[in-house]
Amino acid sequence: MSAPVFHLALPVDDLEAARAFYCGLLGCPAGREAPGRWLDLDFFGHQLSLHLHPEAAGESRASAVDGDAVPVRHFGVVLPWPEWEALHGRLAAAGQPFRIAPRVRFAGKAGEQGTFFVLDPAGNALEFKSFADMGQLFARD
Repeated sequence: MSAPVFHLALPVDDLEAARAFYCGLLGCPAGREAPGRWLDLDFFGHQLSLHLHPEAAGESRASAVDGDAVPVRHFGVVLPWPEWEALHGRLAAAGQPFRIAPRVRFAGKAGEQGTFFVLDPAGNALEFKSFADMGQLFARD
């Protein structure tokens, strides 16, 4: 049996800017949509629905995690290491600002991971992670 597909709905303040970011920059294929209201995307095999709701869009507060101010409200995906490196290289080459630059978090500890954060045009925080050892995904100290 295949793994379940996760569904997440987010507010955005500009659907066309969101489309350019998610479809153009991240390479997410567009799915169904109601023009001017919402857009479904294939976000790395999961369903992401972007709803036009300017009043609800915006960056969230941060919390300290391993020396970084991590946005409390965020989502993302765990990629194989080569795909993670390729994505952060592509984003850097495109001039996309990083909310938290690519780095290794929890180095030498349980859960060691590569991570970086970006904000979409509406201020939604996305984290992209990778583990050299996927067995560390749910590791505890």
